[in-house]
This record gives sequence, C-alpha cells and structure tokens, in this order.
Amino acid sequence: MTLGEGGTPLVRAENLPAKIGRPDIELYFKLEGLNPTGSFKDRGMTLAMSKAKEEGAEAVICASTGNTSASAAAFATKAGLPCYVILPSGKVAAGKLAQAIFYGAKVVQIDGNFDQALDLVRALAAEGNITIVNSINPYRLEGQKTAALEVIEKLGNAPDYLFIPVGNAGNISAYWRGFKLGKSIGTAKKTPRMFGFEAEGSAAIVRGVVIENPETIATAIRIGNPASWKEAEAARDESQGKIGCVTDEEILSAYKLVARTEGIFCEPSSAASLAGLIKYSREIEKGAKVVAVLTGNGLKDPNTPIEVCKDELDLKPVEPSVKTLKAVMGLCK
Repeated sequence: MTLGEGGTPLVRAENLPAKIGRPDIELYFKLEGLNPTGSFKDRGMTLAMSKAKEEGAEAVICASTGNTSASAAAFATKAGLPCYVILPSGKVAAGKLAQAIFYGAKVVQIDGNFDQALDLVRALAAEGNITIVNSINPYRLEGQKTAALEVIEKLGNAPDYLFIPVGNAGNISAYWRGFKLGKSIGTAKKTPRMFGFEAEGSAAIVRGVVIENPETIATAIRIGNPASWKEAEAARDESQGKIGCVTDEEILSAYKLVARTEGIFCEPSSAASLAGLIKYSREIEKGAKVVAVLTGNGLKDPNTPIEVCKDELDLKPVEPSVKTLKAVMGLCK
C-alpha cells in the first residue's frame, strides 16, 4: 500500500549556521514534510497498512495528535479498509483534522489527551479484528528507519549529529535503528550522536515521570507518556547523545527562523529539532556534519504562522495604483 512515500530531500542550510553563530558546521535539513500526506508518518504507515491488509484486518484504528490520523486515513483508503481515528478534543491542528476527515476516516474526539486516546485504542483493538497503526505497531518503526538510510545515502556516511523532535519517541528510535543498520551492512562507517527534543510542557522523558496533562503549542509532540520511551533512552545512551526539552518560545523562534533564513516552512513541532540545535550548539564539534529532521509540513497548521506574524501583518486594501504601491512598499525616494 504505497502513495510514493520516502525519498525526501536532504537540503543544506546556506544561511542559518552563521545566523546561529556556528558557520563552522555543515547543517542539513531532512524535509519529511514532503511525504504524500505531509509528514514522516507515511514511511511507517505504508508498511503497517500493507501488513494489516496481508493479515486480513477488517479495519484499522489509531489515536493521534494529527499526523498519524492523516496518514492512517489516506493509506487505509488506499487499502480499502475502514479507518477509525481517536483524537484529543481541541488539540489537533486544523490541517491535520481536515485531512483525516476528507480521506474518509471515522473521526471521534474525546474529552481527554493523547495518552488516554491510545489507552482506548488498545482496548477497542483487543475486542475485534482491528489493527492498531500507531507506532506501537511493530511495522511502523521498521518503515520509519528508512529515513536514516536515505541520509546515509545522500551524505555518503552517517552525520556526526542528528537532531530530532520527540513526542511519542518512535521516530528517534526508528532513526537509531536505521543508522545501526547502515553501519552493520557497511553503507556507513559510523553512527551519529542522537539529540532528541521534547516540548517543555510535555517533557516526560526529561523529567522521568508521566505527565498527566501535557501542554505545548507543538501539538504533534504533546504527549505525556511516550510509547517508545525505553527505546528512545537506549538510542540516547548508545549514541552518547541527549534528550532535552525546549520551550514553546524557543520552538516558535526556530520555526520562524528556518522560514526566514532558508525558505523552509515546517510545522511548529518540527522546529523542536532546530530549537534544540540552537540551545546546544556549543556542544557540536567544529566542522561537524549535522542533520536536523523537520517532521511535518507547515501547511498542516495554517493558524500558527498567522498568529506568530500578526504584528507584521497589514492587509488593508490600498488604491490600485503604481504610486500607492510604491509608497506602501517603501520604493519611493
């Protein structure tokens, strides 16, 4: 069950390293927002949905903060399977909710958070022939690890550092699987140090406790009890990396910065990787090759950029004349 996922660009940052005071590093962005439904979730979903179809599933189900719902709904349609989506009410970006609905999923919002939604999904799947396609599905991370293999292919080796957002912690786990595989089969001579970043308001791994009511503007990583917690910690420890947290203010600053310096529009949660890179930039060795993963497309969340830039906006209509336009645009001498 494929929609042409994978093969996303690895784009070198031309302006940003100097902007953050590290012109001595090579920085690349992995643009996972260019997958078919606009996020990295498609890599794992193609495999999870193919196996669900192969194994005779009657339907699929997921809990989601948004991107999983969009991906699951699209691939379920491709597979000809009913798709049920359980969402935390009011905590999913408009673009993602629109996708799930438009692909034809049965969407139910609960008065609760993602972790409660996932508990309900587990219970529902246990009662019938319904396959869970969240990252607890064993095929999801196997599909997602292909992104690490693509990074190796483009660079000719693994990078020295990989920076990545952490929500349910499946993606950092999957990338580490991919980098270890690359080294074991000889396509890479090394593995990178893995630096993952939670949002401060949902930093369960950093704090070492489940967060009952996680809060962050980065809705895609608003998760208080990550399903891949232990594997993410293993990735951190085995790679001599770090799992840290960044504030909403740091996320939004990075979100705007990557757009204004590199022309890349990602969703806010994606910018946690860059926010973390900026926060820990002094730990990066001179001359290092660094990859920051941008997990989702900016069009997933159409409201946040307007809010972030509201003080700059002046969209009042003006007289349709060259003279007026020159005045408004600051072109008059």
